[in-house]
Formats: sequence, structure tokens, C-alpha cells
Amino acid sequence: MLGMNTLYLMSIRPQYARMIFAGIKKYELRKVSGAPVVVEGSTIIVYVSGRVKGIVGEFRAGKVFKSVPEKIWGLVYRPGTGIKEDAWAYIRGAKQAIAIEVQDAVMYERPVTLDEIRRILPGWMPPFSYKVIGEGDPLYELIIKPIRMRYGLE
Repeated sequence: MLGMNTLYLMSIRPQYARMIFAGIKKYELRKVSGAPVVVEGSTIIVYVSGRVKGIVGEFRAGKVFKSVPEKIWGLVYRPGTGIKEDAWAYIRGAKQAIAIEVQDAVMYERPVTLDEIRRILPGWMPPFSYKVIGEGDPLYELIIKPIRMRYGLE
């Protein structure tokens, strides 16, 4: 059962992650395709793709809106949300999309790189979009949980 204590590992492109941790981007948009919809109050662990290739921080999911892309776009595309025109190209055409309100973003002191993760978990692959992680998941137990404990987030 998914609830407020649920953790999700989400892959985000570097330019959008920078905007999230700078407090500029107020919503993260996702197409809904098989993965469970993010639960309000849950924690999003941010894996930055591209050149960064690492887990860099996390944020709390505020309000989560799920609907057809046109309605999601109408909710989030306005001044002050950090949502740019290119986000429409990403969600357009999906059957359903979600907008996750970004709250309480925390950037870790340093990223945990893909190479570091693979030294502990050989062959590990980041999610294409996002996935639920938690107790029993080696990534959570060996990497995420110790980081969150160090920051007093666990």
C-alpha cells in the first residue's frame, strides 16, 4: 500500500534538477504509464541523468494532480511555476499525466554517482521515469537509507 512514507526514485534531466534545487521549478511532470501514481506527501529521490549520472537529493511531493495532459498543462503552465514550453511536448499525447508539486527540496552534499552505485550493486540501472523503492530494495538499504539518516531525513 502506497502512502506518505513511500519513496520514489525519479530520473530527471540535469537542467530540470538544477531548477528544482534552485527553487525555480515548482512542478515535476510525468506521463502515467504503468508506474503507480506518486502519492501526496511521499519523498522523491532524484537521480539526475545526462552527464551527472547520480543521486543528488530529494524533495517532498506536495499536491499531485492526475488528469489528461491538457488539464495538467492548464494547471501548471503559468508564470512562476518554472514550467517551460518544452514540457508540453513531453506530456502531449499521453493518456494520463501527473503534476507533482515540489516541496522541501534538499540537495545532498555530493551526488552518489552511477559508478559508485554500480560498485555496490553491479549492473544497477536507473529507472526510465520513476519507480517505488523502500525496505528490502538493495538501493534503498545500502545507499539511500544511510544518506537520509546522515541528513536526519530517515
